Amino acid sequence: MTIDAVGGVWRYAMDLAASLQPRGVEFLFVGLGPRPSGRQQREAAQLGHLRWLDAPLDWMVENEDELSRVGPQIADLARAEAVDLLHLNLPSQAAAIDTDLPVIAMSHSCVVTWFAAVRGEAAPVEWQWHQAINRRGFNRADLALAPSRSHARTLEETYGAIEELHVVYNASRSEETAEQKDAIVCAAARWWDDGKNGRVLDEAAAFTAWPIMMAGPNTGPDGQTLPIRHAERLGELPHADVMALMRRSSVFVSPSVYEPFGLAALEAARAHNALVLADIPTYRELWDGAALFANPRDAKALAAAIDRLCRDDDQRTQLADKAAERSRRYNLPSQAEAMAGLYAGLLQRNLTNSAAE
Repeated sequence: MTIDAVGGVWRYAMDLAASLQPRGVEFLFVGLGPRPSGRQQREAAQLGHLRWLDAPLDWMVENEDELSRVGPQIADLARAEAVDLLHLNLPSQAAAIDTDLPVIAMSHSCVVTWFAAVRGEAAPVEWQWHQAINRRGFNRADLALAPSRSHARTLEETYGAIEELHVVYNASRSEETAEQKDAIVCAAARWWDDGKNGRVLDEAAAFTAWPIMMAGPNTGPDGQTLPIRHAERLGELPHADVMALMRRSSVFVSPSVYEPFGLAALEAARAHNALVLADIPTYRELWDGAALFANPRDAKALAAAIDRLCRDDDQRTQLADKAAERSRRYNLPSQAEAMAGLYAGLLQRNLTNSAAE
């Protein structure tokens, strides 16, 4: 399974591996992009074997030529380690891969759908090669995955029909808790990413009754920076510390305008937070009836929604209960069952095809 150390793919991969370990599935994690921290390396070592390639992630390069060795490096490592199946967490990684192994291409996010959601337009000319390489990756894969129906729809709206496109909801290992709560609002994301919409949340923090605690980096790997002036900037924290923050916060807010799934919202719901979420298709799909929604482009509307829960103990408690109940739908056993079935189906198909030859 390919992974990276800078986004939600890491959390997805670790949680999925933990859920499939009891089923006898063994993972070779193949990392690309910036190297993981020591803490991340230790976590991966508990759940599988970790190898890091000297290769970039597609959104970190300026042209397709810089990815020319990605497919061959993954294929060479797969042969050397005698793996049975490739689960690639970027479709571009499947575009030029030469292997007889079954290939899954998972789209957690991409430049093309990011521009559609965040900018409301097609990717600029200098980024349009992403459209072509991802399309080839979907064509090459034996099976494609999306973490929500809304993201699957967006993929087909931007790339055209994708054969064997399946939806498997993400899940989380975080435990459901209901500890003593403080009068704080928490948020967690990569704030340097405009899709996370941290600028509007920081503006909203100037108007809210309770302080907003923003966990996560506000400086990106390419120097992107989001100034945080009104909220309390916590910076990048270990995952355990983010979960500790969620356990004591009363309200979780996500103003994201682009969120193919949103693991942080799920983790916050498990920690018994009332949710204030951007009114976008993904969050409506997953949390409608169990969260308060606000226009993510309007800082004062977002602040008003947050304050509504800060000031109303009964509604805050009711929504926290509803969010916790809804979070049980997105559970590890269901995700593990779905993924184990897809893995087994591809392996059986590969055996059948090999026998026929």
